[in-house]
Amino acid sequence: MYAHIKLYHRFIDVGFMNTRVYDNCLLATMVKGDVPYGLISDAAFCLRDGYIEWVGEAKALPPIYLDAAKTDLGGALVTPALIDCHTHLVHGGDRAGEFEMRLEGATYEELARAGGGILSTVKATRAASDEELTRQSLVRLDRLLADGVAVVEIKSGYGLTIDDEIRMLRIARRLGDLRPVKIVTTWLAAHTLPVEYKGEADRYLDEVAIPGLEKAAAEGLVDSVDGFCETIGFSVAQIARLFDKAVALGLPVRLHAEQLSNQRGAVLAAEYQALSVDHLEYLAKSDVAALAAAGTGAVLLPGAFYTLRQSQQPPVAAMRDAGVGMSVATDCNPGSSPLSSLLLAMNLACNLFGLTPEEALLGTTREAALALGLGSEFGTLVKGGRGELAVWNVSHPAQLSYHIGATPLVRRISAMEAV
Repeated sequence: MYAHIKLYHRFIDVGFMNTRVYDNCLLATMVKGDVPYGLISDAAFCLRDGYIEWVGEAKALPPIYLDAAKTDLGGALVTPALIDCHTHLVHGGDRAGEFEMRLEGATYEELARAGGGILSTVKATRAASDEELTRQSLVRLDRLLADGVAVVEIKSGYGLTIDDEIRMLRIARRLGDLRPVKIVTTWLAAHTLPVEYKGEADRYLDEVAIPGLEKAAAEGLVDSVDGFCETIGFSVAQIARLFDKAVALGLPVRLHAEQLSNQRGAVLAAEYQALSVDHLEYLAKSDVAALAAAGTGAVLLPGAFYTLRQSQQPPVAAMRDAGVGMSVATDCNPGSSPLSSLLLAMNLACNLFGLTPEEALLGTTREAALALGLGSEFGTLVKGGRGELAVWNVSHPAQLSYHIGATPLVRRISAMEAV
């Protein structure tokens, strides 16, 4: 039924058990320190039962590993496997027609207010069968895997009924059974108002977004809670109601904030110690300190900035100076960011937002893991971390952001089993 299921076995060392040593590589550990990228030349590392047991220079390999099975990586660059920490990957249909309309002069807000935008995808998603949504989503997911991605966050938000929102999260979790990837699910019922609740945002929260969250959480389908705080979305006060319920359920929060205007949603999110605030083109420099104080990360989404032809940039320099962690993600969605290449998102973040190549790679490894609450497992190559790595046919990590449209992945090294 799923024609693509075996596609990536040729890219992945799957299911190593016991102990194996990998050597003859340039290792970008992405750990904090004085060395850019945490680079180790002529490196080796040891994996045991899916976890990193040792990392260092090959000449310092402990004697206990001298008789272990070995793999020579031929001088390749090795990094942590990449993490796409913001996607809307599960959805029905596309919005190529709206893309054309925008180029003819219509704005994103005008399309949304006329019943297009998110609502057109809601209609297509509700109409699609589970099998069709799975099939379409696997195509997008496979493109991410080809970029060395091992962790993908997937939001609901295109169902806008309790049953349809929960269905989206079930399908998202199913993708993790069909591919060697960790799926992180986010409840985004507060994405926009469906036509049946037009002008009644509070009633929608009372009847769909909040009780649906309770039901989805009871089924174990929710890893975090998100909302769209915007003039065409939900107000700060309405998002606060949703976040109060998330806190009561013991769930972390994140927020689409300051994409099209400054509603100060990011400040609200910081008050709830949000894992991340995402987009941030209109974030005021004076509000950056709130993120830094709360330890809330910033997720930059250059695909949407590019597609919507925006000119207002996120305050990257202010966030850098304040020590706010910055992630980079695809925002894969059918309207504002039909992007399913994380490597291209890294390039765009450098060229459009002024990130350095090291910041872009940090933004898809260490910082992305922190934005998902997975910093102890993913995103760095350290003893005790998960053995999820990417092997690249490049001579320096900056090349991962430098190239446009390249596919330099040699293979992933992964303990996650593919079906």
